[in-house]
Amino acid sequence: MYLEHVNLVVNNIDSALAFYRAAFPHWKVRSKGEGEWFGKPRTWLHFGDDFHYLAFSDHGEGQNRVLTEHQVGLGHFAYVVNSIDGVVKRLEQAGFEVDKIGPVHPHRKNVYFIDPDGFEVEFVEYLSDIPAQRNSD
Repeated sequence: MYLEHVNLVVNNIDSALAFYRAAFPHWKVRSKGEGEWFGKPRTWLHFGDDFHYLAFSDHGEGQNRVLTEHQVGLGHFAYVVNSIDGVVKRLEQAGFEVDKIGPVHPHRKNVYFIDPDGFEVEFVEYLSDIPAQRNSD
């Protein structure tokens, strides 16, 4: 079992792509098109690899939930990466800043960014192949 995609409603697909292209330079636009969602026109785009992708729709209105408050909604989603330093460097070069760094841990490093639409995205680099070590407090 694996998660195939996450569907994100965004304000602007190009802005979203700027962030995710910097994070995942090996991903590509898999497909795109136009349609209607409950009476409102929308553009949609799938960005990813052959197995995982992000689905973007540009018909978003309003603001994302306030991450420092307690509204129901998405807290964050996370990607396991081979190099935290590489992801941070690419995102910073693209104009995005680290929002917060995870606590020091002997078996993992993690960092959080806020994408252009207010979604918190965590990147995790594991320093051990042993699940008990990866998942320890």
